[in-house]
Amino acid sequence: MIVAADLAPALAPFLDPVAIGLVAGGTVLACALRTEARDFGRACVAPFQLIRPSFSADPLLEQIAALARIAQRHGVLALDKSVIADPDMAAAIAAIVDGQSAQAVGALVEHRRRARIERHLAVVDMWAGMADVAPAMGMVGTLVGLVKMFASVTDPSAIGAAMAIALLATLYGALIANLVALPVATRLRRRARAEAFERTRLVAPLVALATREAPRRRDAAAA
Repeated sequence: MIVAADLAPALAPFLDPVAIGLVAGGTVLACALRTEARDFGRACVAPFQLIRPSFSADPLLEQIAALARIAQRHGVLALDKSVIADPDMAAAIAAIVDGQSAQAVGALVEHRRRARIERHLAVVDMWAGMADVAPAMGMVGTLVGLVKMFASVTDPSAIGAAMAIALLATLYGALIANLVALPVATRLRRRARAEAFERTRLVAPLVALATREAPRRRDAAAA
């Protein structure tokens, strides 16, 4: 509490609500206009995912092995009652239950993996775009402050506030770009690459399960 009380007077000159509104509001508005609504919504919640552990395919691989044992004992139709949290793997298991070929299952898993990559990249692009827009919005705030300063040249008491807007807007744009948007975009890109690599490990066991169950489905249908 004492530290916060000591910092408040020191930080007060660097806080200007008008400059914050111009830069932060303009940056968010510009990114919202250039991004689809679904991607913008995902981008807004994406930073909270950075505090979670990185994606690992190991639990899903263990679940695939368990599902393979269930199918071997009770038949592939028993997998239809399984609870699978991961939507990509759930779609692959549903395709196996429906009797899709191993090639079709492999193509489905790869397609969903690539679709997930594209969604992640759209989120990364939004944050990277914010890093590009924020300095420009800072310059806009600077121009607004200069216009206000020249308009108040006959009122010396208003020149200081206008100059503060002009200078702080540039500062806010640089801080938002380099301390918020760019680090978030970099970390999201790194995490998306890691998840895409981990999900390649799911293709082979799912294809193997589909390959093993396809002849059994044909034999059961013939019987």
